[in-house]
Amino acid sequence: MKIMDWNWARAFCATAEAGSLSAAARHLGLTQPTLSRQIAALEADLGVGLFDRIGKRLVLTPIGRSLLDHARVMAEAADAFALAAAGEAKDPAGEISISATEAMAVHVLPDILARLRRDAPQLAITIVVTDALSDLRRREADIAIRHVRPIEAELIGRHVGDLRAHLYAADSWIAAHGMPQTPQDLATADMLAFEPVDRFIAHLAAHGVPVAAGQCRIVSDNALALWELVARGLGIGVVLDAAAARLPGISRILPDLPGIPVPLWLVAHRDLRTNARMRLAFDIVADGLRGVVRSAGRDRR
Repeated sequence: MKIMDWNWARAFCATAEAGSLSAAARHLGLTQPTLSRQIAALEADLGVGLFDRIGKRLVLTPIGRSLLDHARVMAEAADAFALAAAGEAKDPAGEISISATEAMAVHVLPDILARLRRDAPQLAITIVVTDALSDLRRREADIAIRHVRPIEAELIGRHVGDLRAHLYAADSWIAAHGMPQTPQDLATADMLAFEPVDRFIAHLAAHGVPVAAGQCRIVSDNALALWELVARGLGIGVVLDAAAARLPGISRILPDLPGIPVPLWLVAHRDLRTNARMRLAFDIVADGLRGVVRSAGRDRR
């Protein structure tokens, strides 16, 4: 009976999901030649071809499709095994990875990392910057700062509070167009919108700001890009208050509006909460996020 290398199963699953060796290698933190050798070794060991190359993409062969679910079970078992072993670690020194969105990584996380480095200098920290939800079950990160409650049974989450976002415009925009006094004054203003636009419009309407789709001539799914456009005077946008405090030359408009809540959840895998360095990092980051929430609350008063 052949014993297959678990790394080969992980390589096969990642390549099947990504559709290319380069994307799968980035996901696994491997070089492309290393991943290619693992796929070739698996095919040679099994005596079958798992992928066909169509243009720049790798497409599963029929036998590859039939084996994929089995490989996924094997890869998930390997991940669970690694998580369980990591959960038993008692050494507070070592590596820790933290996942956060671009906006949080730039405007909120640096001060918390400074405290983490001061209070736990024995930790080596990797910041995973992504607006997608990192899969903590597959160790894409050890802990994650999210804006939604985790629903996976294997994960635990701590709600550390809510930040707020408000409407902002550049001082240059206000000088050119005047300071809006009511939501109706925004009827002809250019709005810098998040994608999807219909959800953005509905969200603003729920908070007392009617906006038409025709006002949203610049849209993006990237908060940092939109906030920079606000600072450049291209229109009005929704900006996290904690970020606005760091962006010179912009002012909150319609300050009496309650603003949009932005929940902060700190999330980790249940097994890793028994890991000493995991607990240490988790608690320091959670306390730092609570401090950011408290500070934002004082600024609103």
